[in-house]
This record gives sequence, structure tokens and C-alpha cells, in this order.
Amino acid sequence: MKQRRAWVRLAAVVAMPALFLSGCGSSDPTSTDTDTTATDVAGPTEEGEAGGGETIIIGSADFAESQLLAIIYSHALANAGVTVEEKLNIGSREIYIQALNDGSIDLLPEYTGYLLAELDPEATEKDPVKVVELLDAVLPDGIEQLDVATAEDKDVLCVTAATADQYGLSKISDLAAVGGEMVLAGPSEWKERYQGVPGLEDLYGITFKEFKVFDAGGPLTLAALVNGQAQAGDMFSSDPAIPENDLVALEDDKYLFMPAQVVPIIRTSKTTDTVRSTLNAVQAVLTTDDLLAMNARVNAGEDLEVIADDWLKEKGLL
Repeated sequence: MKQRRAWVRLAAVVAMPALFLSGCGSSDPTSTDTDTTATDVAGPTEEGEAGGGETIIIGSADFAESQLLAIIYSHALANAGVTVEEKLNIGSREIYIQALNDGSIDLLPEYTGYLLAELDPEATEKDPVKVVELLDAVLPDGIEQLDVATAEDKDVLCVTAATADQYGLSKISDLAAVGGEMVLAGPSEWKERYQGVPGLEDLYGITFKEFKVFDAGGPLTLAALVNGQAQAGDMFSSDPAIPENDLVALEDDKYLFMPAQVVPIIRTSKTTDTVRSTLNAVQAVLTTDDLLAMNARVNAGEDLEVIADDWLKEKGLL
């Protein structure tokens, strides 16, 4: 299962707020302690909106993107008249899924493929549509998923724009003819993990000139790509370092990497028509480009609530 490492701005040569998808904790200087604080977003509160006037408790994982998405959900629901409370920065997936199961929280943002892998470790499906179908089948009783967004935070194989232009690259399969001229950068586990060198060879028929160990979408891989130590490398699709450093994320046209579309996971008992329509409206307009832009602001140290409200206003949802 993927773990997120710190994003960086290459020019600054310093690590920015860590964004982990699962497994390990992070200390995020851009977040505030909102574990038990109800949101103060303006909006009419009507009895019955959240099921007899009940409060919807919104949680998040312990990385900034998850907290940001949770705040977007929170503010959108509050604006629709739903009473909400935020318990952010809970921890790893194992911890917050238990909190969802036992009713400590009611709602949180998740990522389709990674949640499926957590709930069904034997799952091998990579097709995004089928992953959503499988996830629906394995969610615990009383828990459901709402609409998935096109927004995604997954492993992507990146090259520089110059390399893409030189070899006419737009998708990973394009590398089959030229990979022998290139160095591949990635984490050590890519040596043996199928979603790495073995899969690139088996599924795509790509044999690189050399594989060099750097990190999982972190500053070392980024520097290797920009400095020419490697011509292809593992990054994450919502990392603002991609556009900031003129990188191109190649289309995973044979679905090697686990899809990771953003999806709200919610307790069925709290899923009223208002809650469903409000969150689905958010999901309908949330894109990977939006994540890239908002994460760049996170990395610049801006307040998560301001970023969330700006995005909601831009989309006409606040």
C-alpha cells in the first residue's frame, strides 16, 4: 500500500508538509487542532437535515490533502444546513476505519483503490470502474460510498516535458520502444513489487537501461528527473511539484497502478438526501487539477479553511 512522503519545492530544496496516504504518521504545520471543534461556517441549521437534527462528525487521515478534503465536505454540508463537527488528523487508515466502524466519526474522504486494498488484501483489480464496484461490495454493513470524483492521488510515472517531446511520450506504453535508453527512478520496493519494475516489464514490455533507487515521489526522485540523473520516475498525481517542475505524468493505459479516486465514505444512518446531494455536487466538480492547485497553496503555508472556502466559492458551492 502506498505511503506518501513529503512534497518539496525543488527550488527551495526543503521538504514541505508531509502528505501520507496510509500507514505512518505525519506532523503537518499547516493544520490546526480541530479534533473536537465544530465548524463555524455560516449556514442555516435545520432540524432533520442530518437525521433528526443529529450532527455528522467528519474525520480525516493524518495528512494535509485528506484534512483539506474533509474541510471542503464540512463547509459544503454546513452551508446546506447540516450540523457538522470536525475530528481531523485522526491517524492512519487502520485507525480511522475503526473510528468509522464504531461510530466515532460518520464521514471522511478516501481513495478508492487504497481503501479496497485495505478491506480486501487479495484484490488485484486495477480498472477504476471495477474497483468502485468491488469497493461497494466489501464496505462494512452500515457504511457506504457516495459518488467518486475524477480527482485522483495515485502513483504516476513522470518524465520531463523535454523528454516527452523528444520521444513523443503521452502514455506509459510509449516507453516500450525507448525505455532501453532511460534510467528509471523510484523507491527501493519497486525492485520487486509488481507495481514497479516487474510490472513495467511484464505488463508493458518496458526494459529500462537501469533502475536507480531514490524515493517514492519525494525530493530525491524529483531532483533526479529535473537534473537528468533519471529520465522517468515515480511521482504522485496530485503533487504540485509535477506542474511546478514542468513534468508530464504519463497515462497508465494498461492500469498497472492502483486507481485512487477521491470518494466520501459515510455511515448509512447519516446519509440524508441533503447530505448525499451536497457531497455528490462536490464530487462532480473535483478534479486532479484542483488538487494540484490547492496542494500548491498548502505547501505555501496557506490556511486549509481558506483554501477550502475559495475552492467552494469558485465552484459555486458556497
